[in-house]
Amino acid sequence: MIKVVKFLFISLLGLYLLSGCNTDHINDDIFQYKDSFVGDNSAVGNIANRLAGAKQLTGMELKTNEQPYGITLNYAWEQSQKEYKETVVYNATFLFTLVRNVDWIVFHSDLGQYMITKENIQSWYDTELSEIETEDELRELIQKYLADESKVNQLLMSS
Repeated sequence: MIKVVKFLFISLLGLYLLSGCNTDHINDDIFQYKDSFVGDNSAVGNIANRLAGAKQLTGMELKTNEQPYGITLNYAWEQSQKEYKETVVYNATFLFTLVRNVDWIVFHSDLGQYMITKENIQSWYDTELSEIETEDELRELIQKYLADESKVNQLLMSS
């Protein structure tokens, strides 16, 4: 009987530890937030906390009093300038795809401030972001454009 109890205890402890190591909950289906609105603080916060650089995210402000609606994200960025720029493009793309009524996003850190408008990023991609239906399709689009550093700089300079 004692051996059975020990076995069950060790098995349950093992399962508990293994489930604690699972980080999939951080990147669970982010597309569950598709068609969210800027005014939905919970949805926008959940999206931002699942994106690149989430550990460096220090604050978020939603501008919903009057149109155009926007989001300001503040970061305590410690990585390189290049990684910051890529994160800005990556996160902006996800937010513009998932949040229906956001018109602009400001990314702020000690490394710089970038304001990206929905119009500029959709023109840059030559794609209507709201028509993208899967995370894989969106990641593929982002990677294609992030590969060209001069294109990234072009977007960030025009915004």
